[in-house]
Amino acid sequence: MRILHLADIHIGVENYGRPATEADLEAMPEYFAPGVDRKRTYLGLSTRLLDFLVALDEVVEYATQNDVDLVLFAGDAYKSRDPSQTHQREFARRIATLVNRDIPVFLLTGNHDIAHSLGRATALEIFPTLGVKQVHVAERMETFTVETRSGPLQIVALPWIRRGALLQRDEHRGATIEELARYIESDLTERILAEAQTLDPTIPAILAAHVTVAGAVTSSERSMMLGRDYSLQRSSVGLPSFDYVALGHIHKHQQLGDHPPVVYPGSLQRVDFSEEGDDKGFCLVEIDSTAPVGERTKWSHIPIKARTFLTIDVKVPDDEEDPTALVVHEVNRKYVTDAVVRVHITISSTLASRINEKLIREALSEAHSIAAVSKEVIHNRMPRLGSAAQSMSPQQALEWYLDSRGDLDEKAIRQALTWGTDLVTEEMARE
Repeated sequence: MRILHLADIHIGVENYGRPATEADLEAMPEYFAPGVDRKRTYLGLSTRLLDFLVALDEVVEYATQNDVDLVLFAGDAYKSRDPSQTHQREFARRIATLVNRDIPVFLLTGNHDIAHSLGRATALEIFPTLGVKQVHVAERMETFTVETRSGPLQIVALPWIRRGALLQRDEHRGATIEELARYIESDLTERILAEAQTLDPTIPAILAAHVTVAGAVTSSERSMMLGRDYSLQRSSVGLPSFDYVALGHIHKHQQLGDHPPVVYPGSLQRVDFSEEGDDKGFCLVEIDSTAPVGERTKWSHIPIKARTFLTIDVKVPDDEEDPTALVVHEVNRKYVTDAVVRVHITISSTLASRINEKLIREALSEAHSIAAVSKEVIHNRMPRLGSAAQSMSPQQALEWYLDSRGDLDEKAIRQALTWGTDLVTEEMARE
């Protein structure tokens, strides 16, 4: 049995994007939105939105070409809890493609998929409402038996738990956020164990959970967090009844356990620079129910072509004659084509005014977008005047101060001297 495990698609992230042009659409891979009029559908939409859709299409293409029995999505389809109609259409288009190719889909509700208040529909609820065949949506903790081409699969589903439902219970009224988190962790641990004990050991079984597991290394999801997090221990999820633990919620791919494998596939695309060095992709899980327990599961992380994020750090020596040329040289040493790039320049105050940002941005013209060209100015310690200060006039002291700063051009110095002289003259006239 072959299962494709992905999570944290976050359709709707558009930072560092720009309106898509016809050239952008022509450059998209062949598997992007097959059968769709690209110009009519996507022209003018954010290129970053298209990044996330291309990544999802790569997953769909892989599932089709590699005889996958089930696509298991472990939560967070969208960036927003109230996705736009366009975002919902594009996600549904990909799900429909999988189903039309006879690949069942299991969708777990993540914290970005639930509504702001109780009683409102989740972002994934439309699929069971329309009765879409072969699409299974888990919005509460329960065990599913999903039929695949390779036989049945048991899935214990642990979607994101709403705290709002707990707040309505009398025993939790007045409880602190910390107390509620501890209660959720204890309650979920007991419920996972109870569900695991009901599983049929002759049928492959997976735990699908959108949750933080203790010890996981986080990245940008901290800045995207909708509400305070809670976490479970690895021993709570990595039970021997499971052949694989399919996690979502943490954007960094990582394995937290071996028997069974406890795995975050990571997000499909980089959200911001906190994910600059992360590998992006999904997991292919193979379960052989005829093998001995503990040896039934093999898995691998399949990388995808995610948008590159690149930070270029340049430290300018104090004796550098042309700081701008040095920065441009460092930019030209990097492969910036189609990347989201930021340049950070560390420079002394005596050289800072010599940086020509326009030339640096011209050197980055092949980048997808320029996030920032920033300067960290190191101010040199000013020399002491000593006894010479006693013989200086106010105008001379001001001129010495402005010259010693080193970060002002001649025009700024002249203007400051003019203002300073006027103030001194005005003050002397009052006396």
